[in-house]
Amino acid sequence: MGQKGEKKAAAPAAAPIEKHGYEFFGPPGAFVLIIVLPIIIYIFPFVCNDISGCPAPSLLHPSNISLDTLKQEVGWPENGLGGLYDSQVTLNVLGYYLLLLVLQIVLPGAEVEGVPLACGGRHKYKFNSFTSAMIILGGLAVGSSIYGADFPVWTFLWDNYIQVITANLLIAVGLSIFVYLRSFTVPRPGEPNPTRRELAPGGHSGNPIYDFFIGRELNPRINLPIPFVSEASRILDIKSFCEMRPGLLGWIIMNLSNIAHQYKVNDGQITISILIITFAQAFYVIDSYYMEPAILTTMDLIMDGFGFMLSFGDLVWVPFLYSVQTRYLAVYPLELGLPGVAVVLAVQAVGYYIFRSTNNQKNRFRTNPNDPRVKHLKYIETCAGSRLLISGWWGMARHINYLGDWFMSWSFCLPTGMAGYLMLEQVNPATGAVEKRAVQTPEVRGWGIPVTYFFMLYFAILLVHRERRDETKCKRKYGKDWDRYTSIVRSRIVPGIY
Repeated sequence: MGQKGEKKAAAPAAAPIEKHGYEFFGPPGAFVLIIVLPIIIYIFPFVCNDISGCPAPSLLHPSNISLDTLKQEVGWPENGLGGLYDSQVTLNVLGYYLLLLVLQIVLPGAEVEGVPLACGGRHKYKFNSFTSAMIILGGLAVGSSIYGADFPVWTFLWDNYIQVITANLLIAVGLSIFVYLRSFTVPRPGEPNPTRRELAPGGHSGNPIYDFFIGRELNPRINLPIPFVSEASRILDIKSFCEMRPGLLGWIIMNLSNIAHQYKVNDGQITISILIITFAQAFYVIDSYYMEPAILTTMDLIMDGFGFMLSFGDLVWVPFLYSVQTRYLAVYPLELGLPGVAVVLAVQAVGYYIFRSTNNQKNRFRTNPNDPRVKHLKYIETCAGSRLLISGWWGMARHINYLGDWFMSWSFCLPTGMAGYLMLEQVNPATGAVEKRAVQTPEVRGWGIPVTYFFMLYFAILLVHRERRDETKCKRKYGKDWDRYTSIVRSRIVPGIY
């Protein structure tokens, strides 16, 4: 749409961007989250481990707790905090990021324009994450067929789990600092802006802690000096790259590493429980890759700046928190039985159906209202020119897609059952060797639930908070039209209930 002409002339002057109010309780809340969220990621592998149990036994008797004993039980590094970091591990993780970047550049992909920007024009995106993921997963499959569960990638990830977390955390923090500092070079309204850079509506409060957390620049991009490739191939959109590639694919890879570990400790067997979670989560990720252009209509891309919140969430929170359940099952191989399998699959199927159907309907309506699958839907037209659906899925609840998301989170946690185990020494009947095995005793049964079901609780809170943020933004954008819309579509997430 006129890209060549726009390269020669400055884009239309941007209107002043309205500053929005604080979210997350403002700067104090942002500061607490910057500190607390990384600590949570480290707590889980220490509290729920393959050394003493899940949870560590001392935590069940807090009145008699000893710091030295607790350190031994959780596997705290002998050299303290320095043991959380390893240079070689960090270099290996950086190599993974570089591989993803190279694949994005060199592989063919669909080049798609994003939604209109406040400063005028549209950004162009190149989508090939599905092909990139298939190449990497294919390589891992070949390696596993040759080396089995001892494939170096799997052993590296399990043996250096804490250091891999640290490497991704450092990358996330580094990216957050980079984009924050670079955001101060965004052209002011009225200045030439050929690359269409703009600040996020809620990301330039003037408070450095809050803006660092929430993200100042809306879509930070880097024009890579690479010859002989298309314009879209040369552009690294940092937000979409982080949103779709390292963390999501890393989530699948961490699950596969956990399966390999279970295979080794479970006498060459793999449980249905860990396979169900891995398959469901892999399907969710690969489906997102297959439907990658749908990301262009999400709030993350349209409204949120890229700062610590998204950088940490994409690169650390997703791959390491979301794989907690398979890591638990890698140590304690729980068998579900047919009834349990049926329940989990039913919950997953319902959740996915709602999630995909609702998002497909929204994306089709936004991109092509005349599509036969959506042209019958009723809507109201706002003064801003947008159309808000009042029938179909979106006539049932204003954020009906979140309901499907939450149902799927249940299916990720249920296979861990009444979580909790102790690591006890047992004789391996096949070899006669004394080994540590995870055993569930009445004393620990259920005490691992805060770890394995945390994702479900967190996700509920996240979705409600996200829904409230969406409502505030829509109210600000549409004004009285939003009041009219909410009087027609009354439910927020759960039709008729909430």
